[in-house]
Amino acid sequence: MDAEIITVGNEIVLGQIDNTNGRYLADCLRRKGVVARWQTTTDDQSQNIMQAVKKAVNRVNLVFVCGGLGPTADDNTLAATASALRTHLAIDESQWQKIKQSFKVREKKMLKENIRQACFLAGGQPLANPVGLAVGSWWQNGVKTVVVLPGPPREFHAMVQQEVLPRLSTLSKSRQLVAELVMHYYGVPESQLMNTIEQSLVNSPDITATSYVQPGEVQVRLTTVATNQLQADQRLQAARQMVLASQSAGYFGDGQVSLAGQVVRLLKKKHQHVTAAESLTGGLLQSMICSIPGASEVFDGGFVTYAPEQKEALLGIKPQVIEKYGVVSGETAGAMADGCRTKIGADYGLGLTGVAGPDKLEGQPAGTVWVGLSGLDQPILTRRFQLDPHTGRQSIRLQSAQAALMMLYEQLTK
Repeated sequence: MDAEIITVGNEIVLGQIDNTNGRYLADCLRRKGVVARWQTTTDDQSQNIMQAVKKAVNRVNLVFVCGGLGPTADDNTLAATASALRTHLAIDESQWQKIKQSFKVREKKMLKENIRQACFLAGGQPLANPVGLAVGSWWQNGVKTVVVLPGPPREFHAMVQQEVLPRLSTLSKSRQLVAELVMHYYGVPESQLMNTIEQSLVNSPDITATSYVQPGEVQVRLTTVATNQLQADQRLQAARQMVLASQSAGYFGDGQVSLAGQVVRLLKKKHQHVTAAESLTGGLLQSMICSIPGASEVFDGGFVTYAPEQKEALLGIKPQVIEKYGVVSGETAGAMADGCRTKIGADYGLGLTGVAGPDKLEGQPAGTVWVGLSGLDQPILTRRFQLDPHTGRQSIRLQSAQAALMMLYEQLTK
């Protein structure tokens, strides 16, 4: 089944807030086998809302209109939608009593306009709002269904889950479901990765593969449409094995995982500890580790040594190392990694140094990064990364931290 999502609000059109409701609803619908073929955003003007609703009803059978159900002058969504559908508004008397009681309990003055929050599309059903005052509408005419929902995300999410999704099964006799598996990769160019994956799935027409790039990571989403969960799981697991057979390098997990989370999980499993000494990342790597629940079991502390003098004073790096090789070098990164590991007494130490930009440092361009990895009774490893300077300073810092985590992840999974 195809759907259209209309989001209403001047703030969205003007770019002042993100359209998070549209993204959330589209994702929920997709999991139920409903595809949002169109997403339309309009301002609060009644005429524009009417035109958007009419156009949507003409091209799909399921339309969602989101936002603009409050009591203020610019909340025109419900009346405009009613006009587009050639119906009128009805009052949910039960909700109207709740609204009046809410104002009474809070000792707030209620305006006559507040009754609008108890209105719904006549001929349809009111949708209960478990966390707010404005009811929604579920309106049907033949094969056409129009759903109107309030805009505040907390109310919107609750109503989608409790009122909308349970009703969707009544709209279609299809028992198909959409299932997906997200695979995470680091350090592999998106085009190269997807070319390899598409070739590996050439004989799997029931699987589609899409990619989404984030700083330092590519997420690959495998999707299938199946008749039941068992069939979907079997298809996805078979596809996953084919993908890994062709591209295992850079892979670090499935589902809702992060590289930092995977590193912490593996360290806990091995009863090992990690520390770090950071220069260009300024503590970002350690912050990423500490953001994972249970990080205290594997991380005792670390260092931010921005200035060369602090690298020498806190990490015990010999001055001649920096004098001879420079701050941005494999030798310095390795010395930082070994120095912090020795000082803290951890199993692993990571050292990060480089040029976050935008200016050069020691003649080296922005995006030049060295990562060192020191392990107990293991040779020190160093690796140079040349990151795209056009991505900006913050992106370079994030990608550098991700690079260090990936080096440790690879070591832990050997």
